[in-house]
Amino acid sequence: MIVDVVMPKMGESINEGTILEWRKKVGEKIQLDEILLEIGTDKVDSEIPSSAAGTVIEILANPNDVKDVGEVIARIDTDGGEVISNVEPPVIETENEPLSKPASSISKKEENVPNKPVTKSKVFYTPIVMKIAAENELPLNELELIKGTGRGGRITKKDILSYLDGGKLLSIDDHKNEPILITKTGRSEEMHHMRKLISKHMMESLATSAHVYVMTEVDMTSIVEFVKTEERSFEDREGYGLTYTPFIVDSVIRSLKEYPEMNSSISGTQVNYHREINIGLAVAIENGLMVPSMSNCEEKNFLGLCRSVHDVATRTREGNINSEELSGTTFSITNFGVFGVSIGTPIINQPNVGILGVGAIKKQPVVIETSEGDSIAIRSMMMLTLGFDHRLIDGAGGSRFLESVRHNIENMDLGDVL
Repeated sequence: MIVDVVMPKMGESINEGTILEWRKKVGEKIQLDEILLEIGTDKVDSEIPSSAAGTVIEILANPNDVKDVGEVIARIDTDGGEVISNVEPPVIETENEPLSKPASSISKKEENVPNKPVTKSKVFYTPIVMKIAAENELPLNELELIKGTGRGGRITKKDILSYLDGGKLLSIDDHKNEPILITKTGRSEEMHHMRKLISKHMMESLATSAHVYVMTEVDMTSIVEFVKTEERSFEDREGYGLTYTPFIVDSVIRSLKEYPEMNSSISGTQVNYHREINIGLAVAIENGLMVPSMSNCEEKNFLGLCRSVHDVATRTREGNINSEELSGTTFSITNFGVFGVSIGTPIINQPNVGILGVGAIKKQPVVIETSEGDSIAIRSMMMLTLGFDHRLIDGAGGSRFLESVRHNIENMDLGDVL
């Protein structure tokens, strides 16, 4: 029996997916629930298991192809019948052109190539590749030099465009007798799917929100000393380490309750004030960054926040976060301080109107003011950066919010947090 493999639905609001990588080739055996391919959406990348055991007889989509949910992308023969080894994937960008050489410019160029070697193997070029070659007066003997990344070494649209954009001087009429010049780069590769999504979202955010930043120093000395004192007993009890992040999250939640405009979003000219406080926590992974949401943080005590932070960070790094958890944030926090960076200007995570950047904690000499006079002490200091949307929040409002976060951190009652 032939079983169709369709593009799965990865979430309620997701209607399409991008083929990232096939783990099996045509003719290879596959077991039930064995990973068949990897798919990327605008939320998350996922490994897709096979829905049947048998032999892969057709692969109907190439890497980087975007397919609608429910569209057939492969076929599996569960009876182990004859393998269709030469099935070609459908050509998406045909534009109704024939497969024969369509442009006189290519034929003309080919005639000028002396002693063109005759090859017995048939080389297949898609119509879109032939069209691009014709428009750029690229002769066939040069087209054959391009290394194809498609199935079976086929030259894809991406391959020829990368070749043309890589510094090659086109051999137009005035330069027919000049050698073709190709610049040599150290390495060139297609941008990872996640980086494409991050690029798209960040550019959209910059085009949407009027970004403004304010910064302040925070004295973390009491929290640093508390963590040192409690980290061993906390790990023995909970099974993971106590970090500084829950202290910052807890302080932010208190400030968001005091300044609800920072826990809102803008839709056109309407401001939506959210009842729930859903904190988005930026987590660095291998190929980029994800911002899973911790929902209903206003209902959680400090220990509950510790568990939520550990849970979403661990599952995100392990690739076990689901697409629904990557949406619905009302305010976001990004901790670049874990990489030793003191200050940063993070981009707002849409549709939020604010994001808090957390810097590294570093010991510094600080002037301590008392009624008995000033003194200098070594304190553990940290920089906080608040990015906010000036369409809704002015400098005064952003400064008050950041000052509230600083005050909550420095004056946290640590006696009963655990």
